[in-house]
Amino acid sequence: MSLIRWEPFREVETLQREMNRLFNSLTPTTFSNGEREGLAHIPAAEMTEADDAIHLKLEVPGLEAKDINIEVTADSVSINGDRKSETKTEEGGVTRTEFRYGRFHRVIPLPVRVENTNVTAQYQNGILNLTLPKAEEEKNKVVKVNIA
Repeated sequence: MSLIRWEPFREVETLQREMNRLFNSLTPTTFSNGEREGLAHIPAAEMTEADDAIHLKLEVPGLEAKDINIEVTADSVSINGDRKSETKTEEGGVTRTEFRYGRFHRVIPLPVRVENTNVTAQYQNGILNLTLPKAEEEKNKVVKVNIA
């Protein structure tokens, strides 16, 4: 029986290779009918709550305002859009891109009810800013707290 030296970093490297293989299988790398296959792009969001409104920021670079669709209900915001590819291939040449093209859709639940008829939106430098005013009953809501 021979002794084998244990090298813990080799185990970490094996785990890293397996994780990379898993993520590479999920990441879109091929095109079919002009659209990428695989995972969809989900824009990053940041939500802050003030006394009178909810402020929501989304990162959607490379789009024009007309390409973004926003729907607001009393308790959620739905945002979707389509980023079209502008890639041109040369005859016999290969074009490779790391930009993400295609459709995205995100539904964000809101922590309180809002007046969806008074929402304002601004889009500048790839950042979508939404101001969602709180419903009157949410502004004046008082909750009694019992001490145990």
